[in-house]
Amino acid sequence: MIVVTGAVGFIGSCLIERLNAEGFNDIIAVDLFDNEAKNANLVGKKILERVSRESFIDWLDTNGSKVEFIFHLGARTDTAEFDMDLLNKLNTEYTKKVWKQCIAHQIPLVYASSAATYGDGAHGYNDAHDQPFQLEPLNPYGVSKNEFDKWALTEESQPFFWAGLKFFNVYGPNEYHKGRMASVVLHAFKQIKETNGMRLFRSHNPDFKNGEQMRDFVYVKDVVEVCCFLMHHRKNSGIYNLGSGKARTFLDLTKSVFKALDIKEDIDFIDTPEDIREKYQYFTEADMSKLKSIGYKRPFTSLEDGVKDYVGSYLLDNLKY
Repeated sequence: MIVVTGAVGFIGSCLIERLNAEGFNDIIAVDLFDNEAKNANLVGKKILERVSRESFIDWLDTNGSKVEFIFHLGARTDTAEFDMDLLNKLNTEYTKKVWKQCIAHQIPLVYASSAATYGDGAHGYNDAHDQPFQLEPLNPYGVSKNEFDKWALTEESQPFFWAGLKFFNVYGPNEYHKGRMASVVLHAFKQIKETNGMRLFRSHNPDFKNGEQMRDFVYVKDVVEVCCFLMHHRKNSGIYNLGSGKARTFLDLTKSVFKALDIKEDIDFIDTPEDIREKYQYFTEADMSKLKSIGYKRPFTSLEDGVKDYVGSYLLDNLKY
């Protein structure tokens, strides 16, 4: 059995599809299952059992010896959430419980960290193991993820294999339920379809022109490929960046969506909302050398090709992965 927490979420549901494609059908899906829009992400997927997040730790007490691998992707992922107690409970303390169960039952573990741990990028985007102790995340979500990374790195007792993945800006099918927290690709698609134009956040940093704020956008299909690689690899434990390795501008992204829709470009700029303006990242780019150094050779999808596939194969027909 392979466990995927956050199973009805964006990355979790895509991972289950990828595991099914490889013949892994004894999937234990862990989530709250209280959101019909999210639950729809599991339609058509092969799953052995659904387990509530609240009962999962107890479930492992009974069934842990039968589990081959855990992908712990479930988390509170809203970067605008400021309830630190809630984030600590769901993102930090809960992951510690999963970690300890993996040790008890000899289960290898991949868990979701985040590029939000890097804060404003003052210390770079290197996934060396001394980095988390220097980082200053810009929001409570990033703090909660970084606190677990630091805890994991200093624990004497560890699963025989573990990897924490610092997801950068992931986009792709099955994110339709995420609302404000969905990728800019999805927001651009909806806005362009409705208005034939797109409004981007204006730059409030003199070092960046409007629309030239840069992110490392990574296609969800690449993310789940890396997850499967690590499931088979099972050595070189540690924290790994997971982006495309190439920063691109929001203008690049938006122009790719216009092209995929075959609509003439019409781009305007609006002020960045004040509640996120001071905590806004203007540049992120994953250093992917560590993952490549352990044998990952698959090329990452270019932004243009990823947007073309996402729009053409999923968004235009409202399809899921």
